[in-house]
Amino acid sequence: MSRDDLIQLEGKITRVLGGGIMEIECDNNVIVRGRLSGRMKKYRIKVMVGDRVQVSVSPYDPTHGLITYRMK
Repeated sequence: MSRDDLIQLEGKITRVLGGGIMEIECDNNVIVRGRLSGRMKKYRIKVMVGDRVQVSVSPYDPTHGLITYRMK
């Protein structure tokens, strides 16, 4: 599956779980567990509770995804 096939959602980080996994509440009241994407790890972009982020979610399993962007 390519990146073009992923669904882009926006939400707010509500909890930080262990192992780099974060719980995100999306704008449509869906809870998604996500982890930082490779480029966010590479450039050491910090994400904290309360930050607004963009999450890429697979259409086959919408319960977890990748955090791809931190809103300013």
